[in-house]
Amino acid sequence: MMLYDCRSLADRDRGIAAAIEAVKNGELVVLPTDTVYGIGADAFTPYAVKALLDAKGRGRQMPPPVLVGSRHTLDGLVFMLPKAARELADAFWPGALTIVVEHAPSLQWDLGDTGGTVAVRMPLHPVALEVLRETGPMAVSSANKTGQPAAVTAAEAQEQLGYAVRLYLEAGECPDPVPSTIVDLTGEVPKVLRDGAVPLEKLRDVVPDIIGPDQEP
Repeated sequence: MMLYDCRSLADRDRGIAAAIEAVKNGELVVLPTDTVYGIGADAFTPYAVKALLDAKGRGRQMPPPVLVGSRHTLDGLVFMLPKAARELADAFWPGALTIVVEHAPSLQWDLGDTGGTVAVRMPLHPVALEVLRETGPMAVSSANKTGQPAAVTAAEAQEQLGYAVRLYLEAGECPDPVPSTIVDLTGEVPKVLRDGAVPLEKLRDVVPDIIGPDQEP
């Protein structure tokens, strides 16, 4: 188990290279995002995703979201991308918006009991994006044990997750540890599933018919 301080240039380069190698080898890493720290694994390595769920103390009924390093990656994950999904991604990615879409049935992955959908986000954090651009899509969940507070530093994550994780990338405390807003785009009407960093009014500037979590279509 290693912790790299990405606030030091030399440590950052070594840490990012080591994280990319670890993910490609099916191991778990903790990395900073623009919301809270995440525990991540290669989305296409089923045993790594299972290890992630085990580390958090979660079952298959709570599949992790997927983080991507580019908007274009989204096209390869979905069967058909709704117009509203593309508009929201164009407006708020990279950033604190997670969109739920139907994933392509041909994908060789097992994130858990997803019902054919996947929650996808492109984070606004340089360290996370550097890793993701080399690893491809990663299953990433908040870096904490289920029921415990979300980690806002890698050191906090390390206290909770310990040796279950191969390495930790420290980039200092998260400046704005508000969770991402989650929007479900699998139905006829786009719907906010979780209020978060992107408020409903801003979403409606892009997709006017989007409804809040307490509204019925």
